[in-house]
Amino acid sequence: MASWGHLGFQDSASPLMEQLTYFHDHTMFILILITTLVGYIMINSAFNSFINRFLLENQTIEIIWTILPAVILIFIAMPSLRLLYLLDETNNSSITIKTVGHQWYWSYEYSDFLGVEFDSYMTPSLDSDSNSFRLLDVDNRTVLPVNTQIRLIISAADVIHSWAVPALGVKADAVPGRLNQISFLINRPGLFFGQCSEICGANHSFMPILIESVSVNSFLNWISSNSEI
Repeated sequence: MASWGHLGFQDSASPLMEQLTYFHDHTMFILILITTLVGYIMINSAFNSFINRFLLENQTIEIIWTILPAVILIFIAMPSLRLLYLLDETNNSSITIKTVGHQWYWSYEYSDFLGVEFDSYMTPSLDSDSNSFRLLDVDNRTVLPVNTQIRLIISAADVIHSWAVPALGVKADAVPGRLNQISFLINRPGLFFGQCSEICGANHSFMPILIESVSVNSFLNWISSNSEI
């Protein structure tokens, strides 16, 4: 039986996702306060047979319930604008990877290294064992180093796909004939799952993304064993 932890998203593994989580908590706190206050006023008004004549056609209350929501929206909008800037900012990347979406698999190319490119297909359920992740595991994992700024260039070969990994807080459309790019940093080792987030055809649900985050030394050993000499 699955535990509650297995039913939700993975924990954040990048500074971008941490900021998205903080913004979610910040917004939910404001919304809970507003919902509680409005609910209290509605319940109090429903069970109160008295009428406050100062609340009827009063200029003061009109000003308050016009200005107060505007101030609340500013408290939500300012962190949101900051976060949008951070998500779109491309820092000086140490590694550049190109990924192309196909029907229905991903292909990866490590542009900074010679001959490191591969296709990544979902592992069929019949070929998976007890140690694999059903419908999430792939035959060639995308190996990336921790604490390294990574730039990912995204495109597609046939129809529109979308490269998304929730734990990293990144999602970008893969459009044929167009290059989109995202930048992220993974701050802990592990396996991070994603999948195509654009309805791209019959096997849309069967083109997962699997990022394997390893130490820098392990990544260099992996690169040296897969690159052309």
